[in-house]
Amino acid sequence: MEYKRHPERIFHHFLAGPIIYAMIVPLVFLDIFLEIYHRFCFPLYGISCLTRSQYFQFDRHKLRYLTKWERINCTYCTYANGLLLYASMIVAATEQYWCSIKNKKDKTHVALSHHGKFLEYDNKQQFDEFLKKT
Repeated sequence: MEYKRHPERIFHHFLAGPIIYAMIVPLVFLDIFLEIYHRFCFPLYGISCLTRSQYFQFDRHKLRYLTKWERINCTYCTYANGLLLYASMIVAATEQYWCSIKNKKDKTHVALSHHGKFLEYDNKQQFDEFLKKT
């Protein structure tokens, strides 16, 4: 609730509000198409479906000391952050199935934790050995 420490920015907050809340439209579309992909394709690939509820924890709206608007904001953020984490995990599982080769090491990029078990970048011998095991 950092915004409460900056009452001088109230006009900026009102300007940003419509932009923030307009993001609900692409988020809902992402959610719909992501769930269709997840529930249809994962069984075809033999990948276990994720448990959606693990990524969404709707509880802050129950805090009575928050205003109604703050509870709405918290619910929105819970949905958006949960959805994007859920999407990230679905994409990670998809990547692991289709292309489990690490990216080239680059100090300017964040290493993804699910790449830990991936094959090393530009290691044809390791790649060939992996293919022989299948």
